[in-house]
Amino acid sequence: MIDNKAFYKLSYGLYVVSSIASGRKNGQIANTVFQITSDPLTVAVSINKSNLTHEYIQRSRLIGVSALSEKTPIPFIGRFGFKSGRDIDKFDGVDFKMGESGVPIVLENTTSYFELQVEKEVDTSTHTIFICKVLNAEVIDDSNAMTYKYYQEVKQGRVSRPSVESDVKTSDGKSKYMCQICGYIYNPAVGDETSGIAAGTAFEDLPSNWQCPVCKVSKDEFKKID
Repeated sequence: MIDNKAFYKLSYGLYVVSSIASGRKNGQIANTVFQITSDPLTVAVSINKSNLTHEYIQRSRLIGVSALSEKTPIPFIGRFGFKSGRDIDKFDGVDFKMGESGVPIVLENTTSYFELQVEKEVDTSTHTIFICKVLNAEVIDDSNAMTYKYYQEVKQGRVSRPSVESDVKTSDGKSKYMCQICGYIYNPAVGDETSGIAAGTAFEDLPSNWQCPVCKVSKDEFKKID
């Protein structure tokens, strides 16, 4: 038996990993960024092959890594973690700069950042591990960096994107609502067992303090599915 919660005990950070290709920027949330050696300075970054950031890294051979602080709000994590750069410009309205290497660096909610150059790739079936030389590194502030464990236990985050249902209404005509941060769909026919919301409860009748069971944002972040 494998208990997935055992992995929460491993010491990961939470990062925005960014890259650029043909002038187009993209970034994503990742928790597998780690130092391999100190002399020379070498860092490894593991990225899912299906992600747009993976494509940009392979094309440019450049990676930006921003270590997020514990103060980072869930909507910010959701922007880079639950949305696709194929659909939105993730850097729109976000404080960032172009690094010395030409890779975009997220500064908002960042404790430190790194600019990396890919020197080697390791294929691990679903992911590629990029072995990188450190080109630049800087501390932004001294606040605590967010660990994956902190994200899971304090921010109550989730690592998987919920499935999207096609029907926009239930059989009794009640509308479904989608979280604009993580994509979770509230289905009145099902309710929300985690919060004690009974099946048949319309979204409009949910308590004002109800939160998305996946990313914990408020009802205000939900939009009716038309």
